[in-house]
Amino acid sequence: MNIPKLPANEQQRLEILKEYHLLDTDPEVDYDNITKLISTICEAPISLITILDKERNFFKAHYGISFQESPRDISFCGHAILTDDPIFIIKDARMDERFIDNPLVNSGSAVFYAGVPLINPEGYALGTLCIFDHQPRTLSDTQKDALIILAKQVVNSMELRRQNHKLESAKKQLILHNQELKKFASHVSHDLKSPLANIIALTQLLKDDVSDKVSPTSLEYLNFINDSALILKDYIDGILLHYKADKLLKAKKQDVELSALCEDIKQLLLSKTDVMHCHASETIKEINKPALTQILINLVDNGLKYNDKKERVLHISYNSIIDYHEFTVTDNGVGIAKDQQELIFQLFTSIPYKNEVKPSTGIGLSTIKNLVIKLGGDIQVSSVLGEGSAFTFTIAK
Repeated sequence: MNIPKLPANEQQRLEILKEYHLLDTDPEVDYDNITKLISTICEAPISLITILDKERNFFKAHYGISFQESPRDISFCGHAILTDDPIFIIKDARMDERFIDNPLVNSGSAVFYAGVPLINPEGYALGTLCIFDHQPRTLSDTQKDALIILAKQVVNSMELRRQNHKLESAKKQLILHNQELKKFASHVSHDLKSPLANIIALTQLLKDDVSDKVSPTSLEYLNFINDSALILKDYIDGILLHYKADKLLKAKKQDVELSALCEDIKQLLLSKTDVMHCHASETIKEINKPALTQILINLVDNGLKYNDKKERVLHISYNSIIDYHEFTVTDNGVGIAKDQQELIFQLFTSIPYKNEVKPSTGIGLSTIKNLVIKLGGDIQVSSVLGEGSAFTFTIAK
């Protein structure tokens, strides 16, 4: 008996084999069906899909025998993976010096063997699709073709499995990376908010204190500092909202008094000269309150921020339609040009405004739109330059 030689690329072959996650796995119907089919076509009592590990021949699928592996040094498949031919055939192992005194021949009555190497796209032979018989015989051309074709099908199935594992691994890495990125962005953003708030407040105090004592140029520099700090604050708020959106979606639904929610928003955002009307007194049943609150806060804040009127006026209205809750936030701000109304929902798209109104950061409305869509609704804007805007959004019931 001759022990099968190892392929020249054996170490690399074993490393590639690990990527398929086939060794020591449970039987699978797709592979079992192939062994049953090839056994029927070739009229053979035994058929196997084998995977050659370092010291054993693992049977991923086996038809006609009960055991699931055998030593590699007595395997027929160990010889089969060395061939350059499309199929490796032993008509009578009792007459072949490579298999004389082989335990599979002596005690297992393995007389006839035909195996097709399972060659992966990189050229590594991972195992075989093979058949055994207890008597000498041959295969017809049709049977040989069937064995070769089904071996290719086994390889295709294995490759699909390999790519799925790679995708799952990449997905897990991406999720982990995204979680770390969220944590980092949230941590840095929170750490920046406090000193930034101090810069904004101190700059305003300094402006008030020295407005009649410094040159117009110096006062303009202070205005630049204040404006830059406010823009940076908008970016930080937008980043925090962007990474908080997924958490908002997980909140449980509850009943909401819209008038009470409007009052909370007034206390949070409006100054003494601002006016906000809430055109709804009913209780809204079963809605995601944290998400709704964040959407309304963002739209009201925009209505105040992008507003050059002496008296800033906003309206919040609600309408219950068949499958949706519908809300509209209207302001008397600077308005949005017709050709720019779709652009405002695109991430990092900044719309320039006149009358010294600061440009948007392009984060908030993009995040709000994604949030609304994930809540099963949509958001639209209608606007007239110089007169104001109306944002209408829906949330699925």
